Amino acid sequence: MAKITASVYTSHVPAIGAAIDTGKTTDPYWVPLFKGYEPSRSWMEASKPDVIFLVYNDHATAFSLEMIPTFAIGCAAEFKPADEGYGPRPVPTVIGHPELASHIAQSVIQDDFDLTIVNKMDVDHGLTVPLNLLCGSPDAWPCPVIPFAVNVVQYPVPSGRRCYNLGKAIRKAIESYDEALKVQIWGTGGMSHQLQGPRAGLINREWDNAWLDTLIADPEAAAAVPHIDYVREAGSEGIELVMWLIARGAMDDVAGGPAPKLAHRFYHVPASNTGVGHLILENQ
Repeated sequence: MAKITASVYTSHVPAIGAAIDTGKTTDPYWVPLFKGYEPSRSWMEASKPDVIFLVYNDHATAFSLEMIPTFAIGCAAEFKPADEGYGPRPVPTVIGHPELASHIAQSVIQDDFDLTIVNKMDVDHGLTVPLNLLCGSPDAWPCPVIPFAVNVVQYPVPSGRRCYNLGKAIRKAIESYDEALKVQIWGTGGMSHQLQGPRAGLINREWDNAWLDTLIADPEAAAAVPHIDYVREAGSEGIELVMWLIARGAMDDVAGGPAPKLAHRFYHVPASNTGVGHLILENQ
């Protein structure tokens, strides 16, 4: 039986990818951010999974306003880095796990969550930056990755409660897969930021950290936060945090198990125009 061993949560700021790609990680501006992920990279080396189920949002590369799936699961054998307007990032092709992805799709759809199945898709910084932050810049990513794209760009977007409950269904699906795989589930995006309008540049350190406290200790309460709270307190792009609730909903304590172990917590501002948050929770 496959098993979720841990959940990882991190922002996926595109400027972080640019700093990595252009060799600026040792610049004074970026040093504090990358230092905060050093424990995570050590943890990742010691806790290498067999598969990563990575929740992220596409930034108009695989999907445009012509087609906007609410939830889309990548079932392909590989996913190439997307060209986001300045050429693909110099990162490895992402190797998928079609068998597990297809199994999850079957199980989750039968549990009444409507997924879009994607058999060809390029992946952008939303997926590759988190991999860089925890895995460095290897010639190949350390394990297969199942991309799971969530629409948090064009309203209507899914509620935090819907994402949290979807995480429960994904956990059930993974645990019914008949192979002894260690799976990590990652939730990415956020934290507070707004890219346009009179409040462009908004970062709310206090709200971000309070939300992290709630996500760790009371995920039910975090799932109940309405959209308007994210927009008001964390900016228009703060809504990306609902993706973290998919990962949190997949943890053992949500299904009656013991509380997860907090392996690492980090918060940093600013990174470009975003509050960067990061957690690692391990199932006991």
